[in-house]
Amino acid sequence: MLQEFKKFAMRGNVVDLAIGVIIGAAFSKIIDSLVNDIIMPIIGRIAGGLDFTNYFVGLTPAASQAATYDAAKKAGATLGYGTFLTVSVNFLIIAWVLFLVIKGINRVSKREEEAPAAPPPPTKEQELLTEIRDLLKARS
Repeated sequence: MLQEFKKFAMRGNVVDLAIGVIIGAAFSKIIDSLVNDIIMPIIGRIAGGLDFTNYFVGLTPAASQAATYDAAKKAGATLGYGTFLTVSVNFLIIAWVLFLVIKGINRVSKREEEAPAAPPPPTKEQELLTEIRDLLKARS
């Protein structure tokens, strides 16, 4: 049974999947930084410094009186719709960036595929036929 597991775990597809997951996790950190540190501040500046994270509805009297979402969570049950809005905007930005990246990759791949391949050199038979044709033209 251990041998079967080893054989399964070392298959190419499983190893490729593991590498993909690891690279995906690292890429996720890059995208999170891009969204949180570069794009969201720009959107916040354009929107007049809006910060969605403190938009909430307190479900208890104490949570309703809190000034920040973190304080409201400590005080009682809350609906943090601002955090949901932030995560939703992040998702849309990430989806758009990935769309642009994939579109660029497809454009580069398409250009490589469209590049015409050099025609193969003529075969010996074709060369002989060309010589015969040229000799016949010269006699006429």
